Amino acid sequence: MLLDVLHRLVPPVARAVWRPEVVGLEHVPATGPVILASNHLSFADSMVIPVVVPRKVVFLAKAEYFEGSGLRGALGRAWFEGLGMLPVDRDDSRAALDSLDLALSVLERGEAFGIYPEGTRSRDGRLYRGRTGVAHLALTAGAPVVPVGLRGTERLQPVGSRLPRLAKVSVRFGEPLRFEHREGVPPGRARREATDRIMAAIAGLSGQEPAGVYNDRAGAPG
Repeated sequence: MLLDVLHRLVPPVARAVWRPEVVGLEHVPATGPVILASNHLSFADSMVIPVVVPRKVVFLAKAEYFEGSGLRGALGRAWFEGLGMLPVDRDDSRAALDSLDLALSVLERGEAFGIYPEGTRSRDGRLYRGRTGVAHLALTAGAPVVPVGLRGTERLQPVGSRLPRLAKVSVRFGEPLRFEHREGVPPGRARREATDRIMAAIAGLSGQEPAGVYNDRAGAPG
């Protein structure tokens, strides 16, 4: 009950405060499984997207965000859960596989799942090469992928800041992309080609310069 109330109250309040520019929202299906694949500039990205999408979007978040004690910890858990986030232990060696399993379970329930193919936040504003987990989800679940281009969220909550600030933010949604297994194409190649197509669509929406390499996860918060 509390989570439902929070999910109804948080988005309109946040929209009224941040007043984000939203383009292409009609491309997000109102029902059924869908993957929202976005560039990643700030921790606030996982708050901005659920705020502007009229249906619940599930993101994975560090388990530590759900582990606080006392009233502050309880409020923190309620906030993250109200936004549709699920905890995942990134220190676990099986975290990547567990994350994909969680994502597939969300899609199997006909829900929307949000993912950052870059893996972690961009520190220099460039768009890094996508990891193929997003294509694995799309091909396995048969769900469409809606590319998302975020702009300005790095100013909304800069790296190291504890709370969001007021900043001009835009969220652009592209046309859904669909992928099917092609006979004779090795699975690895199919995932790579699908991921590159998704990243190209994201780049067109975000206007970022492609980095051409993977983002370094070492020491970088998710």
